[in-house]
Amino acid sequence: MEIGKIIKEQRIKKGLTQKELAELLKVSAQAVSKWERGGTPDILLLVPLAKALGISLNLLLDYAEND
Repeated sequence: MEIGKIIKEQRIKKGLTQKELAELLKVSAQAVSKWERGGTPDILLLVPLAKALGISLNLLLDYAEND
């Protein structure tokens, strides 16, 4: 699954708006929207993004040990 789809799915599960997630990460709501439409977050934001969504980095990156 694409990272943007994971971000959107997990954001909605957590009950956050794009604006609320953006505020947690100190980025614009437009940045979150861009990620959800197929853009890629800056690598330095991956860990904070996973924490904000309450998921592991492996889940965010759609990584499975046996792939």
